[in-house]
Amino acid sequence: MEKTLIHAQDICHRYGQQGLALDHINLSLTSNQVTTLIGPNGAGKSTLVKILLKILTPSSGQVSHHPDLRVGFMPQKLFIDPTLPLSVQRFLTLGFDAQSSPKNLNTALAELNEQLALDHLFKQPVHSLSGGELQRVLLARALIREPNLLVLDEPVQGIDLQSQHQLYQLIYQQQRQRRCAILMISHDLHLVMKNTDQVICLNRHVCCSGSLAHIQDHPDFLAQFGDMSPYQAWYQHQPHHCEHNHMDAKDHA
Repeated sequence: MEKTLIHAQDICHRYGQQGLALDHINLSLTSNQVTTLIGPNGAGKSTLVKILLKILTPSSGQVSHHPDLRVGFMPQKLFIDPTLPLSVQRFLTLGFDAQSSPKNLNTALAELNEQLALDHLFKQPVHSLSGGELQRVLLARALIREPNLLVLDEPVQGIDLQSQHQLYQLIYQQQRQRRCAILMISHDLHLVMKNTDQVICLNRHVCCSGSLAHIQDHPDFLAQFGDMSPYQAWYQHQPHHCEHNHMDAKDHA
């Protein structure tokens, strides 16, 4: 049975004397569901994610977590001081939680190596990695916590198109294998839409939400992404594990 991992009720947030950064947000994140959060710059996406993860306390409203919630977070980017002698293996080890993990560290590292092909990177300094390699390592760092919710902030930022496709394939492969939920901030909806169950269009308030088929004609969605019909020609609706439709590719361009 699917369960609610995070529930946000009537969330408002204000920074100092500025206007509302978030205005009466209500949403739920469900196990094994992929949610994509979209919106213009300054829409409050990062603020909302911080509140959902209880990193930031909202000005008003409540956020509740399932008792078994385990979060793996993949940031948009990470700066590592080049003078810091930090190898990839050590970096991953620092993210391991021995108390909550059902596996020991060596087993966790071996499995991540097999799943994400990291063996040739383990001894390399983190600061020497290419953009695509670093994103793969950041994904591994999030997964080593054995999360049931994977939070991704623009996971393909700054990498080439081929690497973007490869990384998305890895992300969704891991999601299916681990049956974890995903919350993703993304501007690349045409790349992620076939695996997205729920789209939330945010501009300080929730402009529209639901399956892509449900919201694609909404004015606020069209203002952000325009007409998605050229992409729809390659996709068909398929039943999925949750209430929202899942879009599968017949042929991937």
